[in-house]
Amino acid sequence: MKGEVHWTGGSKMACFNDAKDRLDLDWNDGPSPMQVMLQSIGACTIADIVTGLKDRPFTEVWLELDSERRAESPRHFTRIHMVYHVKGEVPEKLLHRLIEKSHSTYCSASTSLRRDVVITWDAEIHSP
Repeated sequence: MKGEVHWTGGSKMACFNDAKDRLDLDWNDGPSPMQVMLQSIGACTIADIVTGLKDRPFTEVWLELDSERRAESPRHFTRIHMVYHVKGEVPEKLLHRLIEKSHSTYCSASTSLRRDVVITWDAEIHSP
């Protein structure tokens, strides 16, 4: 995997992947690098959940994220809490197993974090 990050003035940056897709960051007035990191962890684990539910009837999956960071530098994450929401007819046991597997095995974004980051989660299944 390769990428480029270009400072574009002020607090703005343009990020590019291998395909030259662009993501704009702004550490003052837009998504900051740490916000994007948190959201990327969420996107990674949602991809695992959606893939795991492919044979189940569901219409929506969303995730609420809450995090804490160290007060002093380096201000890395110390805690991340996720609340998974799935709208559909999904067995609770299956959803919990998919979430556990995502965090222990499949989600490269969350498993790349420091080992002292505490990740907790809850899950809610909503009727269709």
